Amino acid sequence: MERLYITRQLEEVIAEAVQYFSVISVTGPRQSGKSTLLKHMFPDYRQYSMKDVNVREFAENDPIAFLNQTHGGMFIDEVQKVPALLEYIQGLVDNNPERKFLLTGSSNLELLGGLSESLPGRAGVFELLPMSYGESREQQEGKDTNQLLYDGLYPAICAGKNKASLFYPSYVKTYIEKDVRDLLKVKNMMQFMKFMRLCAARVGSLFNASEVANEVGVDSKTVTQWLSVLQASYLVTLLPPYYENISKRLVKTPKLYFNDPGLACCLLDIESPKQLDRDKMRGAIFENYIVMEVLKHRYNQGRAGGVYFYRDSNSNEVDILLKQGGEITAIEVKSAMTYSSSFEKSLKQIGSWIGTPVIKKIVVYTGEFENTAGDIKIVNYRNLDAQLQMA
Repeated sequence: MERLYITRQLEEVIAEAVQYFSVISVTGPRQSGKSTLLKHMFPDYRQYSMKDVNVREFAENDPIAFLNQTHGGMFIDEVQKVPALLEYIQGLVDNNPERKFLLTGSSNLELLGGLSESLPGRAGVFELLPMSYGESREQQEGKDTNQLLYDGLYPAICAGKNKASLFYPSYVKTYIEKDVRDLLKVKNMMQFMKFMRLCAARVGSLFNASEVANEVGVDSKTVTQWLSVLQASYLVTLLPPYYENISKRLVKTPKLYFNDPGLACCLLDIESPKQLDRDKMRGAIFENYIVMEVLKHRYNQGRAGGVYFYRDSNSNEVDILLKQGGEITAIEVKSAMTYSSSFEKSLKQIGSWIGTPVIKKIVVYTGEFENTAGDIKIVNYRNLDAQLQMA
């Protein structure tokens, strides 16, 4: 039976970049579809995985011979496991710019560090998260909101190759715990998993490292280190607050989100879509989903950053500010199915709060009523991607 391939929006950006770069690197969480995407786009490239012990030993012991197995395109999966390869790749592409390499890695920390040192200006670097709703729209037909949040958007689930109740517990065991052991040498996994679950319980909230450290029973420096690894492994995202002053933006407290709502549900012990319907975290998980849709919109254009939240000392707040092309779109997220004019309150004032013109204002919610003709767009979450493209 032919395996289902779901087209990824990042393909268009990579197809253009390969004309200008000798090396294309795609990072992202494990199981986000990095290898599948590149194999689909470049079927003639010879593929080697550093997860294979024999292949890895060959690459470590004789990197020149390994890289010269073919003079055509070479695809190296999980290249961060043999970081020395990057220096040899640099020499090869310097001497022969026609050589092409595709690299993937599931640790941003390790791979990007090596790329910046060994291949500055020679590599096109892209990030692939789990699927967006727009990418998997056809596969999501018939799902209600709770099912979508519970299932999440990892390709294996979107393509029907696995189910959430099996996929996420296995993901935690085989990837999260293993990656953490490799990167942090954590001795007490029970403590670390408690930290993970506390993070899930803080989705959409300001992240206070000292507060979490007290609950876990470790110091705040340890929590900060653990959080950095979760970010580097593409498991969580810290959303910065919006300030025109960039230095302020960097030091103020961020909000915490998981890169997939299904993983957050698993860590919160939500075992079914029906349970999610009555869970107090449902609104936060829906907000998490929308924030990640906006971030995926940016990543799938080959861009990073540009997504913020707004909160000031007077408790004025807007869930998402998207800055692209120097213009700002403000988005308010509501998990309710019934529209209320109160949803618009913050959007009407956001321009005066930030002192910058806001070109588009959107309320995204779960109801069916829509109005995209007014000053404030009212949009069902399934149609948000169209509004982001127009922004």
